[in-house]
Amino acid sequence: MFRHNGLCGLVAGLFLFFSAVQAQAQTQPQAPGFGLQDVAAMAQELAGKPYEDNAGQVPQVLRTISYDQWRDIRFVPEKSLWRKEKLPFELQFFHPGLFYDRTVAINVVEKNVPTRLAFDTEAFDYGKNDFATQIPAEMGYAGFRVHTAINTKNYLDEFLVFLGASYFRAVGKGQNYGLSARGLAIDTAEPSGEEFPFFKEFWIVKPGKKDKSLVIYALLDSRSVTGAYRFETTTGAETVLDVESILFLREPVTKLGIAPLTSMFIFGENSNPRVSDDFRPEVHDSDGLMAALENGEWIWRPLQNPKSLSVNVFSAPNIRGMGLMQRDTEYANYLDLEAKYEARPSAWIEPKGDWGPGKLHLVQIPSPEEIHDNIVTFWTPETNPQPGQALAFDYRMRWAPPKRVASPEGQVIFTRTGKGKRPNSRLFVLEFQGGKLEDLPDDAALDANVWVGMGGKLLEKRVYKNPVTDSWRLVFEIEPDSASALSMVLPDKRPSIEMRAILQHGVTPLTETWTYAIKL
Repeated sequence: MFRHNGLCGLVAGLFLFFSAVQAQAQTQPQAPGFGLQDVAAMAQELAGKPYEDNAGQVPQVLRTISYDQWRDIRFVPEKSLWRKEKLPFELQFFHPGLFYDRTVAINVVEKNVPTRLAFDTEAFDYGKNDFATQIPAEMGYAGFRVHTAINTKNYLDEFLVFLGASYFRAVGKGQNYGLSARGLAIDTAEPSGEEFPFFKEFWIVKPGKKDKSLVIYALLDSRSVTGAYRFETTTGAETVLDVESILFLREPVTKLGIAPLTSMFIFGENSNPRVSDDFRPEVHDSDGLMAALENGEWIWRPLQNPKSLSVNVFSAPNIRGMGLMQRDTEYANYLDLEAKYEARPSAWIEPKGDWGPGKLHLVQIPSPEEIHDNIVTFWTPETNPQPGQALAFDYRMRWAPPKRVASPEGQVIFTRTGKGKRPNSRLFVLEFQGGKLEDLPDDAALDANVWVGMGGKLLEKRVYKNPVTDSWRLVFEIEPDSASALSMVLPDKRPSIEMRAILQHGVTPLTETWTYAIKL
């Protein structure tokens, strides 16, 4: 098995004392513990068997209900698991139906012994629905949510949800749900079509009265891959998920997406013209992809809602961090009292140890409506394992306000674009703030390294201090090069022009690298 994690250091102590303690412990019988290796053994055994798709196992009466009918089925809070015991965490469950045509087995692990939770129709208020008597007693749940005290000590807030396929999402203090994560992505944006693995069984370790974290194990299954996962979550100002995963391939895959994130971007400050007639200035759960590379470079890629499918791939061996950020947290930039996009979390992933050679992918899908997630990012290993081999990836996920997971370099705080001075040219205005920029005098002589890829050429650039916001502004203009002049009369032939920009003082870089693509 290939394990991608760091070596744990051994702490030196008092040799004789600990030797005596160890000798005494060896004389005491040790209770067998339930852990990741138990789930990994199940996943490996499952990978050796033909795939069985259990989609549609939910009764027909539930699969054909409307969205409003499904929403009318509500979990009864008094039935929350562990509420009567006043434990620091509580569980509530989702009812199958409509989109959720699979059930998941849920077990509680207490004193190292797992016990299956039985489905309970009395845990739900069915509202105006009249089909409660048609539901099989042995049916499972669709998923679950976890509650704990985040915003106040006396109320347990919902902060973590596992529901649908291998999707899950979380929030920290004062935040609303936004983007989602997945256990695994398979063949995303491939011509053959995407495969969606699903968590088919969970084991949740019962917490103690003083526990600050909750441990969840999950068994993943799909046509091509099985997997074992361990999630340990702690929460507060941010919610942290420490993830361990072990994957087994049933059959080869083209693209194995590790630590995938899924979000929504319809339009933002960089959208010109807008894709819809809307009173709101911006509509998005995330506004950019941030990544920390092995060589120390930080990348910022503003998101877009493209007119056609867009797939960008970045070389990222031993990637140090990646995530979808919601940097814009100003209400005035959204004006949406219901969606509250300014309160959506950023999700930052920190690999544990070296993941080896690989690439970071950003997939952007055209979408006219905010009900669709149209942004996906994930990391892929350079070489996929062969069926039967185990491949392990460990990482930490932080669901947090953007400032808690910000890059240490000067950051891009906005990207704006408009018509340039020349025919067919385009003007870009970027502003940078933070990091080493904070220590510079207002009259510092900064320059910008602006690179324009095939199909375009740089006309001019300027860098200067913005006295209103105390940030640094980069303005530059590009136009099609002569080789792409034909594209102006043949719009379908227009190339997508890649660009990169970074502020520097002499030869010293001061900011993260802004990357972008546009068709002129």
